[in-house]
Amino acid sequence: VQLVESGGGLVQPGGSLRLSCVASGFTFRSYVMSWNRQAPGKERELVASISSSGGIRNYVDSVRGRFTISRDNAKNTVTLQMNSLKPEDTAVYYCRALLPARSDYWGQGTQVTVSS
Repeated sequence: VQLVESGGGLVQPGGSLRLSCVASGFTFRSYVMSWNRQAPGKERELVASISSSGGIRNYVDSVRGRFTISRDNAKNTVTLQMNSLKPEDTAVYYCRALLPARSDYWGQGTQVTVSS
């Protein structure tokens, strides 16, 4: 099983980044996918999630209207489009695949730094 994140980096406040997570080794289309983040000295938090079919999306209040989660079940990929980035969005972002009560997989994380 692998979840490989990419797309992180350094961006100025107000800028945009697009994170991608490519999955392999499990039945991607069956899993709820999410992006989570952990800032220095803080607990990991759920940023956005998307149902297995892509029909249901949820966001933490702090990113709603700025971030968009999407998935492509044909390509085993989930993405997070992040716009209007703020310094408080700085964190390591993790991709997660969850099949409730069955399997729970995490990626290695990608660093996002928002700074001028």
